[in-house]
Amino acid sequence: MAEMVRCDVADGIAQLTLHNPPVNILTRAVLGEVRTHLTALERETSLRVVVLQAEGRHFSAGADVGEHLPPTFADLIPEFTATIRALWEFPLPVIAAVRGRCLGGGFELVQPADAIIAGAGAQFGQPEILLGVLPPAACALLPRLCGPARAATIVLGGDSLTADEARACGLVMDVVSDDQVEAAALALAARFARHSGAALRATKRVLRQAADQPVSAGLATAERIYVEDLMQTRDAVEGLEAFVAKRQPSWVHG
Repeated sequence: MAEMVRCDVADGIAQLTLHNPPVNILTRAVLGEVRTHLTALERETSLRVVVLQAEGRHFSAGADVGEHLPPTFADLIPEFTATIRALWEFPLPVIAAVRGRCLGGGFELVQPADAIIAGAGAQFGQPEILLGVLPPAACALLPRLCGPARAATIVLGGDSLTADEARACGLVMDVVSDDQVEAAALALAARFARHSGAALRATKRVLRQAADQPVSAGLATAERIYVEDLMQTRDAVEGLEAFVAKRQPSWVHG
């Protein structure tokens, strides 16, 4: 069977590329490949960043509607939410590069990313309500990302957002020309990849965990991860010592 999700790793950056033409429909097989690659990437000691992207004119037109019907929906939905969870919980930064349509399950697939770079012609939307169903991941994630009222408008209205509208409500970090989407995402990934893997992992843990807590509990979480986890790594001591000695730090892998 042809590979529908490619994974290439170089210079600390993994490019995870959807390849299911013509519009990168997210079948159970595609979702399974995404999860398999993510599991393998967690063991890559040199990894710093993942870029989630797609071949073709469109990022993804969404999940396979046929697989939503009985009886396969009972397998599809748990596998889909497991894929979203794997992206949300991935221990290193994830950047999504989006061009063209990014609809339904495709939109949900990029919502766990730490940053989304969109092409000027990109289109985002959750049209599930038009089919009499709901977007499970978007219902859980969009209120965190753009607030309850905006999230409700997106999932209850079923209308699409332009790239600029998605940026205005905080879903997209930057909008570039359509032909520069991958380059811009890789440039951001390269900025992240300069840093210590241990520091990136610890920082993402704090960002994810503290965001779900009251401020006082979030501060306690940040303190605990800093003192008990990060400062036990060689990289943290190396970075501080290198600054004092006015030299470039030498990071270890992992």
